[in-house]
Amino acid sequence: MAETAEKAVTDLAGKYLTFKLADEEYGLEILKVREIIGMMAITSLPRTPSFVRGVINLRGKVIPVIDLRKKFELEATGDTDLTCIIVVDVTARDGRIQIGILVDSVSEVLDIRGEDIEGAPSFGTNIDTAFILGMAKAKGSVKILLNIEKVLSSAELESVAAVA
Repeated sequence: MAETAEKAVTDLAGKYLTFKLADEEYGLEILKVREIIGMMAITSLPRTPSFVRGVINLRGKVIPVIDLRKKFELEATGDTDLTCIIVVDVTARDGRIQIGILVDSVSEVLDIRGEDIEGAPSFGTNIDTAFILGMAKAKGSVKILLNIEKVLSSAELESVAAVA
């Protein structure tokens, strides 16, 4: 069993776009990232979950924007010159959709080796860590590698997809 889990973690080796939220660094598989855009006007929508910041018009396409700080229940801060939106591809019931995730700043693309990645920590049965692919040791710190497909639950993803 442990060997299988170890193999699964080493399979996560690859390129990750790293970004900051609060004082932590996170990483997204580069293959899920469509583009990075600077902060732009976001149209807020009534009766959406609190973590849905609204929608943007990106070259004629309406894309929902998730405030990752709110989704992760972090302290809210105002937008800065470094605040940006990472547009990612996720799988919804009706196929692939694009979602923007609002982050404090984008750092860099790192090539992370499998042996530098450990599995998500276990906090017991009451805490869901399914959205964490693993913990990467890179550049003298730990990066939290996110499974963007699982950051939103399937019900949340459906409601966000309906917005799009």
